[in-house]
Amino acid sequence: MLKRKKILIIIGGGIAAYKSLDLFRILKKNNFEIKTILTKSGKEFVTPLSITSLTGKKPYENLFDTRNESEIDHISLSRWADVILVVPSTANFISKLSTGRADDLASTVILASNKDVFLVPAMNVRMWLHKATQTNVTELKNFGYKIIGPVNGEMACGEYGEGKMSSPRQIYKHLKDYFLNKDLVKSKKLKAIVTAGPTREYLDPIRYISNESSGKQGIEIANSLSKLGVKTTLVLGPSNLTPDKSVELIKIVSAREMFEKVRKLLPVDIAVCSAAVSDMRPNFKKKTKLKKNIEDIKNVKFTENPDILDFLSKTNKDRPKLVVGFSAETENIIRNSEIKLKTKHCDYLIANDVSKKEIGFNSDYNEVTIIDKFGGKTKIKKNKKSYIATLIAEKIINKLLADGKNFN
Repeated sequence: MLKRKKILIIIGGGIAAYKSLDLFRILKKNNFEIKTILTKSGKEFVTPLSITSLTGKKPYENLFDTRNESEIDHISLSRWADVILVVPSTANFISKLSTGRADDLASTVILASNKDVFLVPAMNVRMWLHKATQTNVTELKNFGYKIIGPVNGEMACGEYGEGKMSSPRQIYKHLKDYFLNKDLVKSKKLKAIVTAGPTREYLDPIRYISNESSGKQGIEIANSLSKLGVKTTLVLGPSNLTPDKSVELIKIVSAREMFEKVRKLLPVDIAVCSAAVSDMRPNFKKKTKLKKNIEDIKNVKFTENPDILDFLSKTNKDRPKLVVGFSAETENIIRNSEIKLKTKHCDYLIANDVSKKEIGFNSDYNEVTIIDKFGGKTKIKKNKKSYIATLIAEKIINKLLADGKNFN
């Protein structure tokens, strides 16, 4: 049974706006509490009276409302709602959101919100397929917006194709599944460890062995897991980046420090090893600066660092229910990653090509292939690391819930 949820519905312009009235009826019947914002263009298609009659509450319309001076509407509404739904989402409104414009109550509420935002596109097929619209939609996905539809069908203009708004029942199903999954994850009280960033192995007080990892991808995965209701701890190597406040942050420097922190955090349900851990460390750290002396350099010996992914995957006691590793490769990406998956015995291995600057370390973009232990492969094309992290986190959660494992 879906617990009572609060939804803020923004009614955009377009003939499909009339379908929002049927959506109100379905949501009310299924225990949703509704507040609405009626945009200026939306008012051309539905009336405030019809909205009030179906929701029991007058719609908000203006950014500055002298009738309600005690509250700042764009803040109070965004905090009140569990989710925000824009129905229909026009090409113009999508364009506005993609550039961050906030010139009315609807757009200001969304920019001020800390909740998930669902957009339900509705427009002519050519408008939907236009490169500008598709670019804007991709950017909004990168921001974390969720898109429902559109579907193929006959348009009000008489044309047929993709661009028709999803039906009220399809929209309700998306919302229902979203809340049921979120409630289920919370009820399981799932815990996750994510490792990210580089490690440093010091040769002397000022020199160390490390790599160019920024930790961006791992941080975004930690953020995404936390947003899905997982209690997430991020073990982060030297990095200038920080996760969301909902993520517990533990900072480390060396690979051994990371290993010990991870070991002490067990047991957990999920472990994602995205850190670029130094494979080796010097046998000793000189107390003084290492001089430019060939003999001193020759005397530096190395020892293998503990393998965190291998430890988590093979430990009999407290093994996480799902262990995810990363394979940062520069050649033979898939073949090398498949070999690593078999030797490490993890559940998923995420392969990425770090030889390409546009998707490598320090980039905001990535392109990965998720390989599972049964040989299945899911390729995610070049996109923002934040968007890729969302897909990875959702895949992890869906796998755990589908397996029906014991989470006690």
